[in-house]
Amino acid sequence: MTGDRLAFERELWQQGLVRVAGVDEAGRGPLAGPVSAAAVILPPAWAKSGLPPELSGLNDSKQLSAAQREGFYEFLVQCPEIRHAVVLVESTRIDAINILQATHEAMNAALTRLHPAPQHALVDGRPVRTLRVPQTALVKGDARSYSIAAASVLAKVTRDRLMQEYHRQWPEYGFDGHKGYGTAQHLAAIAEHGPCPIHRRSFAPLKPTERELFPPPSLLGEPPPL
Repeated sequence: MTGDRLAFERELWQQGLVRVAGVDEAGRGPLAGPVSAAAVILPPAWAKSGLPPELSGLNDSKQLSAAQREGFYEFLVQCPEIRHAVVLVESTRIDAINILQATHEAMNAALTRLHPAPQHALVDGRPVRTLRVPQTALVKGDARSYSIAAASVLAKVTRDRLMQEYHRQWPEYGFDGHKGYGTAQHLAAIAEHGPCPIHRRSFAPLKPTERELFPPPSLLGEPPPL
């Protein structure tokens, strides 16, 4: 998408809402690892000046190369005019409350870590009912809003770096390549080695089947029915 990717921020800034946070997540779909969410507040002064040259080409993180994401990440976290926060919710929590609730929990936590508190949030995708900040939900928002795009980059790079660390702990799964997604390589590794501590046990194919939950009587030491 093209056009003014500060249009939504600019409209809110003109209403006096100077702390507008873009919010996005990374890692909802993988079979392993945490889900991450980031919140980013860009300075209202950029309404006139535009983005600095270091952020030229900022976009949905999925549309960027790993090198581009890393470059944007370093600028975003080091720029003193930008406020940001990233939160990870681990696989055990995902299994306990489900991935949707875990994602929303991470988003709320990221917003809570911004000081002073944001006055409005631009959220990628559909509205988040539990969000504690007034919000505008934007479908494909990471390609329509620079604030959301920035959050997208922070969330993805943070998670990808962590999955690289996990690869060093459990190299047999290839986390450095697929980052926990259900690729053929990853599924084959699970079949061979079983799940490791960061796998999401509530996700198929890791979720126990009915047969596994209720083994036949012969496996319980009871005689089979006649």
